[in-house]
Amino acid sequence: MGTPLGDFIRAKRDSTQPETLGLPTHGRRRSPGLRRSDLATRAGISVEYLTRLEQGRDRNPSVSILNALADALSLAAAERTHLRYLAKITGGECTAHVRPAPARREVRPSVLQTVRLLEPGIALVTNRLGDVLAHSSGFAALTSGTGLLDADAPNLTRYVFTDPRARSFFADWDVIADERAFDLWLGPAVENSEWLTADLAPIAGPEFTRRLNSTVVPPRGLLRVNHPAGRSLRLNRETLELAEDAQQLVVFLPADDATAEAVEELRRTTPTRLRAIS
Repeated sequence: MGTPLGDFIRAKRDSTQPETLGLPTHGRRRSPGLRRSDLATRAGISVEYLTRLEQGRDRNPSVSILNALADALSLAAAERTHLRYLAKITGGECTAHVRPAPARREVRPSVLQTVRLLEPGIALVTNRLGDVLAHSSGFAALTSGTGLLDADAPNLTRYVFTDPRARSFFADWDVIADERAFDLWLGPAVENSEWLTADLAPIAGPEFTRRLNSTVVPPRGLLRVNHPAGRSLRLNRETLELAEDAQQLVVFLPADDATAEAVEELRRTTPTRLRAIS
């Protein structure tokens, strides 16, 4: 039986083409991507040990082994972080029997003050579970009429997978859905991720569970949204990690003049204010 760590390593090996790493491509290959022998040689480990990792028979690789595999696969920074996280949960360091519970929702006063300084821009404080913890008036204007902020405790992940309006609002819904499911791997704590997963799975269906089991780290590019007022907006996203709180401050910036004009119009027609959701 495999493990999340083994599945991730195998998936990355299968999706990495030898020529991208400067390896010869001649000879017959029974499977796509790198051979186990290719990866093992680059990482400086035995094929037998790599096989045990991929099949879930070794669950506790050392930090040096993880770094060697990351280097051998030329993993990006986000993928390296994900690899370390998968090794942690696979090795059993996070398997204490803690009753699943919602993540903390408090936002530090200094973070709220930062959001105020960003007014009337579009800013959001959230966590990896998707809880909307605070937002600027600009974010409220951006999402007005979409239903995202209608709940007493808005959650972006739940909205994406359970509210039909999300498919209209997010022009690239599949990409956003991949992002939301992947972020649960990086949730504030394993028990919190399990809490939300258990809550969502029965109502979100296979669109959620299929993505939750994916080992691919999604790219975070341009955000395209279709506002109910008939505006198509293109936004760049800048994310500041609040590591102390396991939260993120996300700022959305217009990617073109047309979007900037549309955002300004939405601000004028949507009376809103900074909101902290406890």
